[in-house]
Amino acid sequence: MNWNEKVVLITGGTGSFGRKFIEVMLGEYHPAKIIVYSRDELKQHEMRVAGFNHPSLRYFIGDVRDLPRLRRAFNGVDVVIHAAALKQVPACEYNPMEAVKTNILGSQNVIDAALDAGVGRVLALSTDKAVNPVNLYGATKLAAEKLFVQSNAYAGGTSTRFSCVRYGNVVGSRGSVVPVFLKQRSNGKLTITDERMTRFWISLEQGVRFVIQCTEQMHGGEVFVPKIPSMTILDLAKAVAPQAQINVIGIRPGEKLHEVLISEDEARTTIELEDMFVVQPPEALWFGRDWEKLGRALENDFRYASNTNTAWLSIDEIQQIIAPIQSELDQGTLE
Repeated sequence: MNWNEKVVLITGGTGSFGRKFIEVMLGEYHPAKIIVYSRDELKQHEMRVAGFNHPSLRYFIGDVRDLPRLRRAFNGVDVVIHAAALKQVPACEYNPMEAVKTNILGSQNVIDAALDAGVGRVLALSTDKAVNPVNLYGATKLAAEKLFVQSNAYAGGTSTRFSCVRYGNVVGSRGSVVPVFLKQRSNGKLTITDERMTRFWISLEQGVRFVIQCTEQMHGGEVFVPKIPSMTILDLAKAVAPQAQINVIGIRPGEKLHEVLISEDEARTTIELEDMFVVQPPEALWFGRDWEKLGRALENDFRYASNTNTAWLSIDEIQQIIAPIQSELDQGTLE
């Protein structure tokens, strides 16, 4: 895939992922044009001021809820990365209709606009919370995944293809617990919800590079899942503030003790590669099975969960990961 010739649009382009994605794209891949599509004019202005003013960058004000605006923005676009979402679990629980409008209906709009404009590749960002969801955010992301996978049927004989990437918590992203812990550390007290809690973790840059890799490799219909390590919330707290007092405040509504990236039912159609899993759709006339030649099928009852993961981060490794986030916080550049 020759990125130099591609026009790339990213929805939610002013968020944590979007900024890192644009930084990597401009620094290494040099696409013909990158369109930042987001609804917040202030964040777009702040990006320009922060140095995101490359000649190939374009800034479009727009909401994924607005189909006519998406159609206009997608004109001449080759690749769409769909990162826009309402993703704060408590906010989605309290504002359920808004979560549905952005995460589900907004995804439908992205699909329709891509089909109408003849976009070649569309990759949507999903989350471990979409697997066996227990909160509305996870339910909306599960619905969005299904929309993207099955919309390949609507593409028919055209060149438009849709796939998803699904991974765990992004260290230091907006809403992450890491900046919260770093701020609480000055008080000598950290609050956690449950000592048993585990999570999958991936760095922002790892997430961006995985998305780029999957965009290059996608056939249409896959859900790509990276192999990433787990950590316990207690180890994270100890890594941030070894001497701090830890207060357990109880699990919040809509929160799981452990997250799952691949369920037992999905494992039946999943192929394992060296660095990732590829969840293939159930029987679909439009989907080939080329991935099966490149990897191996999973054993019966396989489940990729944060508490039974074979890869774990030590406290020392966690400290190395959060060091740059601490530096950004000290400099006031962390979102």
